[in-house]
Amino acid sequence: MLVRIETEDRAQGRVARVIVDNPAKLNILGRAAMDTLSAAFAELARDAALRCVVLAGAGSRAFIGGADINEMAVLDAARARDFITALHGVCQAIRDLPVPVIARCQGYTLGAGLEVAAACDLRIAEEGARFGMPEVRIGIPSVIEAALLPMLIGWGRTRRLLLTGEMLDTATALAWGFIEEAAPAGGLDAAIERVLGDILAGGPTAIRQQKALIRDWEGLSPADAIERGITCFAESWGTAEPTERMAAFLAAKRSG
Repeated sequence: MLVRIETEDRAQGRVARVIVDNPAKLNILGRAAMDTLSAAFAELARDAALRCVVLAGAGSRAFIGGADINEMAVLDAARARDFITALHGVCQAIRDLPVPVIARCQGYTLGAGLEVAAACDLRIAEEGARFGMPEVRIGIPSVIEAALLPMLIGWGRTRRLLLTGEMLDTATALAWGFIEEAAPAGGLDAAIERVLGDILAGGPTAIRQQKALIRDWEGLSPADAIERGITCFAESWGTAEPTERMAAFLAAKRSG
C-alpha cells in the first residue's frame, strides 16, 4: 500500500490522516504513488464532514524524500512532462482540497517532498528535520510548486535554496518562514494536535471559505482581493453559522 487514509470522527467533525507509506525508501514518490496520492485527496474532497487533513510520511526518517530517481533516470522529454505533471497533480489536489492540510514534517523533506509541503496550508516540523531542493545537483531544475516558495520565504532565499541545493535545518526553515512551528523531539504530534484544535474550534463553513479566499488572494491585486473578501463576507450569511456562533459568543459573554 503506497498511501493510507485514516479518519477520526470527533465532536467537531472528521479529521483525516493521509500517510505516504514507503518508509524503507524515505517515502519517495514514483508515478504510482503520485496517482494514488492524488486520488486520495480527490476522495477526501467529496467528504462534506471533513474538517482538516494531516499529511505525513510513514516512519520517522522522512516526510517525503523526493521523487523516484530510478524512474526519472530513464525518462525522455515526453515522459518527463507526464511525470512532472503527475507530481503537480498531487500538489494541485492538496491545494484544491476545501479544508486545511497540515504537513507533518519529520526527517527529510526533499525535492518533490518540499513541493508537496509547500502546497499544504501549514507545515509543522520536528527538531532534526531537514529541508532541501537538490534537483540541480542531479541535472534538473526545481519546477512546479517550487513556484510557491517566493510567497513563503521570499525571492532571495528561494534563489539560494534552488541554485545551491543546500539543506536547511529546522531552525533555519522556521526563521525563513517555510514552516510555521518547530516542535521539540517527541513533540510533533502534540504540536499538530494543538493546531488541529484551533482549526476545529472555527466554524466549518468559515474555515472552508477562508481557505478558498486565501487561494483567491494569491492571484488578485490588493484592490480585487479586498473586493473578493467583501463578497465572501456577505456570502457567509448564506448559512446560519454566523448568526448561531455570534449568538453563542454573546450569550457566553453575558453569563461570564
